[in-house]
Amino acid sequence: MAKNTSSPRPVPTLQEQLPELREGQSVALLQELHILTREGKLNQDTRRKLKQVYHLVQFIEPLLAEVLAARGDVTLADHGAGKSYLGFILYDLFFKARPVGRVTGVETRAELVDKSQALASKLGFERMDFLATTVQEALTHPGLPPRIDVVTALHACDTATDDAIAFGLAKQASHMVLVPCCQAEVAGVLRQHKALSLARSPLAELWRHPLHTREFGSQITNVLRCLQLEANGYSVTVTELVGWEHSMKNELILARRMADDRHGARARARQRLTQVLNELGLPELKTRFAVESSGSEPPAVVV
Repeated sequence: MAKNTSSPRPVPTLQEQLPELREGQSVALLQELHILTREGKLNQDTRRKLKQVYHLVQFIEPLLAEVLAARGDVTLADHGAGKSYLGFILYDLFFKARPVGRVTGVETRAELVDKSQALASKLGFERMDFLATTVQEALTHPGLPPRIDVVTALHACDTATDDAIAFGLAKQASHMVLVPCCQAEVAGVLRQHKALSLARSPLAELWRHPLHTREFGSQITNVLRCLQLEANGYSVTVTELVGWEHSMKNELILARRMADDRHGARARARQRLTQVLNELGLPELKTRFAVESSGSEPPAVVV
C-alpha cells in the first residue's frame, strides 16, 4: 500500500484568515478594543465597526502624511473620543512606526479616559494622551499641544460637532474630519417658529411634518457647518463614510485650511450663511455658526 507523501496543509496566517486586517496591525490592540475575540475572530458587528474605522483612516492618513512632510511633525486631536477606536487604530497604523507625532483623545467621561490611558500605557503607545475635559475647556487645557494640525470628531452627537469645529477654528487646524451625528438643535429652532415660517414662505413645507423637521434640520445643520467652514477659510468636501447599509450616520465632512482667499470665497460663503439663516428663520443661531474676523490672520501651514 503506497504511503501518503503529500505535505500537510500549512496553517493559514491571521492575515489570511482575516483579510480585513492591515499589514503589521496589532492583534493585541484589536483584542483589547474587543474588535477581535481572544480567539482572533471577528463577528458581524465588529467587522462592520472595523470597516467604518478603516474607511475613515483612509481619508485621514494622507492628511497626516502631508502635514508631517510639510513641517516634520503632526498632532491630532480626536474629540468625543469615547473608547478611542479611531485614535488607537490611527496610532497603530500611522504614528507607531514614526519617531514623531502625537494623538490626544478628548472625552468628558473620566472612566473612559482612564481606561484608554491605561491601554495606551500597556501597548507602549507613548505619544498618545487622553484628557477628561469638554471641547471648550480643551482650548486652554495645558495637556494639549499648543498646535493642533488635524481635528477629528467621529459621531459626535448634536452640538458636539459644532464644538469640535469651533476648536479647530480656534487652533487654526490644517484639516478637520467630521462625522456628525444626531443633530437636534436646528430642528428644535425650526419647530419653535414653524407657524410663522408657514405663513411667511411656502418653503416651510419642507419641515412642516415632525419627521421632516427632524430630517431637514439634520440636513441644514450640515449645510450651515460647511458654509461656516468655508467662510473661515476652509475648502470643504462632503462624501459618504461607508455604504448606507452599514450606518445611517453616514455623512463625512472634510475641511482643508487654505493659505489664501481664492476669488473671494470667504465673503461669498459668509453672505450665503447669513442668507440661509435669515431665509429659514434661524437668525438666533448666528452665534452657533459664527464666522471669525476677516482681519489679519496668522500664517497657516496648508499642504
